[in-house]
Amino acid sequence: MKVYSLSVILAPPNGTSTVLSAASDLSSFSFYQKGSVGEFMSFFSKTVAERTPQTQRQSVQENNYTAHVYNRGGAEQLVGVIITDQEYPVRPAFSLLTKVLDDFASKVSQSSYSNPSAISFPEINTYIQKYQDPRQADAIMKVQQELDETKIVLHKTIESVLQRGEKLDNLVERSNALSMQSKAFYKTAKKQNSCCVIM
Repeated sequence: MKVYSLSVILAPPNGTSTVLSAASDLSSFSFYQKGSVGEFMSFFSKTVAERTPQTQRQSVQENNYTAHVYNRGGAEQLVGVIITDQEYPVRPAFSLLTKVLDDFASKVSQSSYSNPSAISFPEINTYIQKYQDPRQADAIMKVQQELDETKIVLHKTIESVLQRGEKLDNLVERSNALSMQSKAFYKTAKKQNSCCVIM
């Protein structure tokens, strides 16, 4: 079980999202892959954050990764995104997102959201390291019954989250946020995963 990325994102209902704070653990990737993987994780996080309705939770699978997303909605317009491998359990992922968003909202002034580079939230690095073990996240949030009562939508692919007719390949190709190297990494990863499908 592995947590690769944890982000707090500002996602206005009809606007472009902005990453306010993020941490990643890409130690399982080679030195040459880390930059491309990091860019793609950021792109993936922003994409699912923008497409998760306010006050909802959902999990989106893409290749070997699952993005768990919690859009708190309200005046703050904060979204938490955690990208894990597919073995990481859903409940601890959402427990962690709730805790991170609560902590971020209590420690970071909403007036600073307009200048993300000035935001200091070092706790996010602690969270991503500590909660590589999902039992840590679940133990802290045991009393929270809200997750058990909330329906979490699981999407098998990111395509099911995108708008009708929109394809991830097209988004990646048009994106200014991804370098040519990251786009090439995405295409290579997709080819490697598709070669193993047995019909």
